[in-house]
Amino acid sequence: MPRLSIVVPVFKVQGYLRECLDSILRQSFTDLEVIAVDDCSPDGSGRILDEYAARDGRVTVLHLPENVGLGRARNAGVERATGDYLLFLDSDDSYLDGALEAIARRLDACGDPDVLVFDHVRSFWWNVVRPSQFGEVLAAVGDRTASVFEEPALLELFAVAWNKAYRRAFYRAGGLAFLPGLYEDAPLAYEAMITAERVGCLDRACVDYRQRYQGAITRSPGRKHFDIFPQYASLFAFLDERPHLDPLRPVIFERMINHFVFCLGRPDRVRPVDRREYFGVAAAFHRRYRPQDYHPPAGRSGLAHRAVASGRFPLFASVDAAREMHRRGTSGVRLSRRTAGKVAYRALYRMQRRLPLDEHLAVYSAYWDRGMRCNPAAIEAKVRELAPHVRSVWVVRREAVESLPPGVDYVLPRSVRYWQVIARATYLVNNVNFPDYVVKREGQVHLQTHHGTPLKRMGLDQQPFPAAAAGMSFRRLLHRAGRWDYSISANPHSTEMWDRVYPCPYEHLETGYPRNDVFSTATYDDVLAIRERLGVPRDRVALLYAPTMRDYRKSFVPELDLVRIAQELGDGYVLMVRTHYFYGQDPRLEELERQGLLLDVSAHDSVEELCLASDGLITDYSSVMFDYANLDRPILTYAPDWEAYQAARGVYFDLLSGRPGETPGTVARTEGELIAALTSGAWRGEDAARLRAAFRERFCPWDDGRAAERVVRRVFLGQDADALPPVVPVAARRPPRAVHHDDASSAGRPAAPVV
Repeated sequence: MPRLSIVVPVFKVQGYLRECLDSILRQSFTDLEVIAVDDCSPDGSGRILDEYAARDGRVTVLHLPENVGLGRARNAGVERATGDYLLFLDSDDSYLDGALEAIARRLDACGDPDVLVFDHVRSFWWNVVRPSQFGEVLAAVGDRTASVFEEPALLELFAVAWNKAYRRAFYRAGGLAFLPGLYEDAPLAYEAMITAERVGCLDRACVDYRQRYQGAITRSPGRKHFDIFPQYASLFAFLDERPHLDPLRPVIFERMINHFVFCLGRPDRVRPVDRREYFGVAAAFHRRYRPQDYHPPAGRSGLAHRAVASGRFPLFASVDAAREMHRRGTSGVRLSRRTAGKVAYRALYRMQRRLPLDEHLAVYSAYWDRGMRCNPAAIEAKVRELAPHVRSVWVVRREAVESLPPGVDYVLPRSVRYWQVIARATYLVNNVNFPDYVVKREGQVHLQTHHGTPLKRMGLDQQPFPAAAAGMSFRRLLHRAGRWDYSISANPHSTEMWDRVYPCPYEHLETGYPRNDVFSTATYDDVLAIRERLGVPRDRVALLYAPTMRDYRKSFVPELDLVRIAQELGDGYVLMVRTHYFYGQDPRLEELERQGLLLDVSAHDSVEELCLASDGLITDYSSVMFDYANLDRPILTYAPDWEAYQAARGVYFDLLSGRPGETPGTVARTEGELIAALTSGAWRGEDAARLRAAFRERFCPWDDGRAAERVVRRVFLGQDADALPPVVPVAARRPPRAVHHDDASSAGRPAAPVV
């Protein structure tokens, strides 16, 4: 029998779930079991739970056949628990290091109390952590135990499920259980505290209570917040059956009214349209449950409480408005000063937004208006095929106009026509974000395609890394993400990360990346034609070197001696070098190309064509590796500054670990190792092929050549997800073979793909 049973209810938290589970399973205290309850979650949470259960025998997963809600999911977990103590952890929260060791020690020191209450911190989405306000109350009790009759201040502690350890025998004997609906933990927390004869306290912060930008159920406005009333009604029914608890009624009553007032003052809970009705129910509860001789709190802090007692909503509204004005101060004045200078040139845009939307117009942009590229280009091509009634306009900066194919309709950023099409297009498609000043109109559809699979930290996860976060406003970033209707995902890993770092209410399109369709649809003859256009001889092994950018560098600095590499490889190879688009072309590469040592392909519009033309990829931490894996060609990771990159940018997994699914092939940390891997043939040997296969299985599950079609049918034609083309399994795909394909994995492959 384990000492601790930790019940984790799970619903739509795939972006946070791994952090939650890791925070439990990596604790120094190991005498525990985890009962994870999948409450019929529609996202990838159930799959993640099964992964953890397969790796760690302490994890038990319950997959509920239907969604029952947070409280009843916890109840289901309790039924399977076998530990001495029950703990509840919400699946978007986590335990701090050493928390369970501290809890176990305090349980021992207190002689196994009925309930142990411990402290927490609040972790805000803008990367701020604040202590709770309950530390002094917890510290005052020390390592002794007391009942709430002896220490009434214990009833002032946070009435939630996850800041307590309940002795399981006490919990079951008292018939404790969560009720359906929201605010389910308040009555149970009070019932446990008032019936416990021995309550222990731990003034150490044990839980990181995440304050999400969006998505937390208690901070999502709607009628469900009226659930608070039956929850408190059940608590007072509990008190009615136990007259000996009557002395506690005034404290619990005041806590209840304070809870109502708190929710009324939060527009992310009670909607303005519901406030008067909510207030009326709260006032009725005040009349019904008010103890005799009870008096509302005095002073300013009791104004809202007294308004509820009087039943006068206008009085409460005036008190609440005054409090809100005090909180906001002069921020509105500062905002108007910041924006006043931009009013004039946006007048045209405002006028255009008054006109009807054009249901047959789509506006595209890629890489901050750098041209017709990436996922938006693949989607636009498929729209022309499947939805020819939709016209396309590209936003392109002036210097990129020459790169456009003939006949492409385009506008320059902030030109007169730009404001017209941005205001009136029904579809807005981008692989980054449209500028902050773009207003999301009713009826407009924003499609975020992204442009890579995240190895490095993205979105909100960049905040702890100064090099990545320099000059970025994360509040504005979330404003931009809040405009998205759809977000394309290339793999389950990306879906989890987008959920976590862009926490806004869009629909995930788990379709694969449209730009990668060509890796399944191209033929061997297409590969030869691309090589001919690039000037790559058929008899030479073509290696694409495509390093990523460094946030702490303003220009391209090669991490290896390109001259030495070219000379060591000899005449049988051609080294194609592609700098990151942030850096542009480099005069040193142009000179090396003139000397015949390499091929500078930095200006080539299509990375996909470069991948098809090459026989292998050399990269560091670039997301091109995830796309290239679709080709099932060798990938060599050259990572001389891995530690510096991790420290400056942060990463989601250890690319160099050598574990299947994390490392895509051979790894080199020095130039010597790189040259040895290339000249010995290890870069395309059997070990590298096995790693590549696992990497491809994890990160290319949906890239089967029909991703663009799935996107267009869902977004532009309105077809349900169930009606989209099924995904061809990875093992059944046949990408075009490389020109030089004598590695273990591609031997014997047919010259043309089976599509």
